[in-house]
Amino acid sequence: MLAKPLTLSAPGKAILHGEHAVVHGKAALAVALNLRTFLQIRPSNNGKVLICLPNIGTSLNWETARLRTLLTAFSAGLDESKSPSPEQMDALKEFAGITTGLPAPESLAILAFLYLYLSISANYGQIPSVEIVVWSELPTGAGLGSSAAYSVCLAAALLTACGAIGCPLEEEKSVARWPEEELDLINRWAFRGEQVIHGKPSGVDNSVATWGGVLRFQSGKITLLKRVPTPRILLTNTKVSRSTKILVAGVKDKIRKFPAIMNPVLASIDAISHECERVLEAMAESPSQEHYPVLEELFDINQHHLNVIGVGHSSLDSVCRVTATHGLHSKLTGAGGGGCAITLLRPDTDPLMVESARRDLSACGFECLETSIGAPGICLHSLSSLKAEVLHVFNEV
Repeated sequence: MLAKPLTLSAPGKAILHGEHAVVHGKAALAVALNLRTFLQIRPSNNGKVLICLPNIGTSLNWETARLRTLLTAFSAGLDESKSPSPEQMDALKEFAGITTGLPAPESLAILAFLYLYLSISANYGQIPSVEIVVWSELPTGAGLGSSAAYSVCLAAALLTACGAIGCPLEEEKSVARWPEEELDLINRWAFRGEQVIHGKPSGVDNSVATWGGVLRFQSGKITLLKRVPTPRILLTNTKVSRSTKILVAGVKDKIRKFPAIMNPVLASIDAISHECERVLEAMAESPSQEHYPVLEELFDINQHHLNVIGVGHSSLDSVCRVTATHGLHSKLTGAGGGGCAITLLRPDTDPLMVESARRDLSACGFECLETSIGAPGICLHSLSSLKAEVLHVFNEV
């Protein structure tokens, strides 16, 4: 059982190549971003379970006795092999006082927590009175896997707290990861949390948050690249909202109307994903500047393809145009129609050039973050390994 505070984190994700084509059986490459969600779980003796989410201004607590009563009401159906049922979700909404037809992000976060807390308690033993604080570097609703990083952190923390998995962080270590079989258990439970939030997730986001690195996803099969480079990128959030469902339907309609035109475009996107995978593996094997021009060309070609299939947007065109004036190459990432774009940064890219590009993008009303891809998945941290900003949040709550 939980004897002392534990701190852990999981990365966000971006799609490098394969957006939309993956829906039609083609390969997509998903990468872990070095932007992370951090969770601290602390033992408590006040007979309550508290969860605090400072990013979205939410803090709730319940008496463990009330949670035990709720658990008794439907514990038989809380099984890692089963999806959350509508009846379970209705019961959780009623318990949490959520009455709106379409729950807000903070409500979905609370429902995911309650579902995982009750399910893991039902399967592995009652989790004691705890306090949980979650803070993220990831923007919400931007298609960067923030909900998956949250679900993975929750699953790992709760499984550790009830003793279902070990605590691999030794005294002299600053960071540690769980063994493969325990990571697999974390991933399976995190997927249930994602189902609470998204309904029918693909499983890609929680897999990236669990395993990290680079994953190839094709026809439901997820393959982890064994060796991964960590190139830097500029991540730009256009802050233009979009409906993934509508964009996916639009691509499907184009394929139906123009199959002879669209199918070769999807096949080309598939080829880009496989070529990029080959280049990334070569970079990991033998780091060299010569790989970057190839990656830049693949970015350019794929961005044109994504415009052809109808998921571009004027805001994304602006990102590509602005970064091009600084000699940089960009493409949309995720659903398109707004959302985010990624810009590749070479190791020798002048920092002043990057800063100038960021200023120009900010002048367009966009939000920019410099980060890297290929980050590690879910891991435990010693307090000394955390950035001052993260420590400040945990110390304040």
